[in-house]
Amino acid sequence: MPIDQSTLTKGQIRKLNAIRKSVGNDIADAAFGKWMKTQTKTPKEVRDPVADALVAALSNLTFDKSFKLGTKGYVVRRAKGKGVSGFVARKVI
Repeated sequence: MPIDQSTLTKGQIRKLNAIRKSVGNDIADAAFGKWMKTQTKTPKEVRDPVADALVAALSNLTFDKSFKLGTKGYVVRRAKGKGVSGFVARKVI
């Protein structure tokens, strides 16, 4: 039974083609079908540790009227240069 390639991701298509080159179409389709059944349907949630640390650091601040972020986004980066440490925040225009 042939596999419908329109529902596959690029990585899955590459894997299927590599298996087909290795062992042939009939065996590859059967092996790929078994492999697909073992895969989870939902993608894993990827957590960004730096973003989590920023959220944790900002959540500890007491927000009063003197601390406003505005409606536009900000970029927080490490400060660059000789003898400079800390972070630099810049408003995104």
